[in-house]
Amino acid sequence: MKPFDIQDTAMILIDHQVGTNTWAASTPLDLLQRNVVILAKFAKGTGMPLVLTSSQETNTHIQGPLMPELEVIAPDEFAARIKRKGLVNAWEDEDFANACRATGKRNFVMAGVTTDVCMVAPAISAVEEGFNVQVVCDACGSGNQIAEEMAWRRMERAGVRLNSTTSMIAELVRNWASPAGAVAFPLLT
Repeated sequence: MKPFDIQDTAMILIDHQVGTNTWAASTPLDLLQRNVVILAKFAKGTGMPLVLTSSQETNTHIQGPLMPELEVIAPDEFAARIKRKGLVNAWEDEDFANACRATGKRNFVMAGVTTDVCMVAPAISAVEEGFNVQVVCDACGSGNQIAEEMAWRRMERAGVRLNSTTSMIAELVRNWASPAGAVAFPLLT
């Protein structure tokens, strides 16, 4: 698979909700949230399409709203977020799948919580539809490390590439002296 670049890639963030983030025991909460913020700021700063979705936000005692930082970083995308009513595979929600398709990009950088439930299915479904997908593993997390590793295996077997936040940003930037590098460098240091 060819490296992704900013011009042909969209950022897709799935279920980074204040409640669901706490279920991600395999990734420290502060690291997970930091990396989600980096991905969102990088997308906004470079003009990449950014799609946000949540599941059952009104279930405030368990899942809750999306991270409030996302509303600050990307108010328009936050307002346009796809509020799913509970479908586990976000790709089965036509509004979400259509929002991803509407970006006009063939490459998706995806992250979501939890990896083993909310991330695996849409990543694999997007690949099955012909999209190229990289999942940013340190902006995801599962309830335990075994579940996380099983999710990684399932995705890799289906053709999803796994990456880290810093490596993904570096792949998209390609040159630290570029305008994208000027956006990325302060986010990563």
